[in-house]
Amino acid sequence: MRLVLFDRLGAERIGFHPLALSRPVFELRCGITSLGEKLAARADLRDVACFVPPHLAETYRTRTTWPVNESASLQGDDLWLVNGRVKAEELDVGSIGPSQVACDPVRGEVLWARVLRDDRARCPSDSLDALLDWAKTVLPPAPQAPGVWKYLWELVLANPAQLTADFLAAGRFGIEGEVEEPFALRGSRKDVYIARGASVHPMAVIDAEHGPVYLDEDVTVHPFTRIEGPCYVGRGSILLGAKCREGNSIGPMCRVGGEVEESILLSYSNKYHNGFLGHAYVGQWVNLGAQTTNSDLKSDYSNVTVVLQGKQSIQTGTTKVGSLIGDHAKTSIGTLLTTGAYVGAMTMITTHGGFQPKFIPSFASSIEGKLSECFCKEKLYDTAGLAMRRRGQTWTPADESLWNAVYEQTVEERDEAFRRSRG
Repeated sequence: MRLVLFDRLGAERIGFHPLALSRPVFELRCGITSLGEKLAARADLRDVACFVPPHLAETYRTRTTWPVNESASLQGDDLWLVNGRVKAEELDVGSIGPSQVACDPVRGEVLWARVLRDDRARCPSDSLDALLDWAKTVLPPAPQAPGVWKYLWELVLANPAQLTADFLAAGRFGIEGEVEEPFALRGSRKDVYIARGASVHPMAVIDAEHGPVYLDEDVTVHPFTRIEGPCYVGRGSILLGAKCREGNSIGPMCRVGGEVEESILLSYSNKYHNGFLGHAYVGQWVNLGAQTTNSDLKSDYSNVTVVLQGKQSIQTGTTKVGSLIGDHAKTSIGTLLTTGAYVGAMTMITTHGGFQPKFIPSFASSIEGKLSECFCKEKLYDTAGLAMRRRGQTWTPADESLWNAVYEQTVEERDEAFRRSRG
């Protein structure tokens, strides 16, 4: 059987903006691995293909070994088509029965469809959309629909428990890297894994009393860093005297200092200086200037709201939500972000103090809280390319094509935000 993960353009993706503007939803990290990796592990299938929105296909092919948007993936085998927003633990793998479909009971969206080879002759196989529409119309319904992720902050809130589950699933513990004395480890060594090539300098503390700590290959932990579990630090990342509190997932090639709590950072992002980052989701190639700080708790302890697309104010149902920060966003020294702030991709924030707007659209600049167009796209792309070259990476024509598409997709929300800022 082949697993086919899919992520289609639609209103459901908006809950994962600004991160999903530039990647499939199933590439988002929660815990140690991505949502897609969790679904593949749950299904226990090695034959995996995927379908993503057209503007993401070319860049995603460079980041995955799975076939991307290939119609041949829909032919020649039993298929299990799974929406990338499905929660892996709710995917029923107890038995493989007849062809069935599970749909969202409210929206009618296909969450998964199992199409066995015997039924392939009567279904379309040259288009994912046609195949899903056929499944929804023809196949018998599954007894129960799985739960799905709806919003980005749900991944942040689930991260501590997912870190613990992923650590157990990985089955690794012990010290394979270099640890220099004096070194303090609280809790059990069975709850700590320091991979080959990782280096922990003297005067560092790993506290695994309340959750496991996983330091991946080539991680560097500088003196006076404290890491509280559950925590994952990705390959090649550097912790510079960081106060790394519980519940953090730090992706590959990040540089992190100051205080970080229950946050997810994807790869190649910098929070190298002092400042607080809490209950936040941070994309790739983000640079947070010195003393950049976000609020993750309102002073009256009421539930946090998040503004999506500049107009949809969503009740999160929780008191703890920090910032949602898109790829290539940059903040100046002393930036203050409000509780539940939305910072779009390719944004520039410059400030001398004071809180920033709750919603900053992609490709916008915020200067002392006033929103405007962020230079020209070409200047932003030049800056992104320069930042990538500093880390041995290359800005490609495929990157430019992707971000041109994102720019067009976000025109309306940007224009509305500018109008309100002039207000």
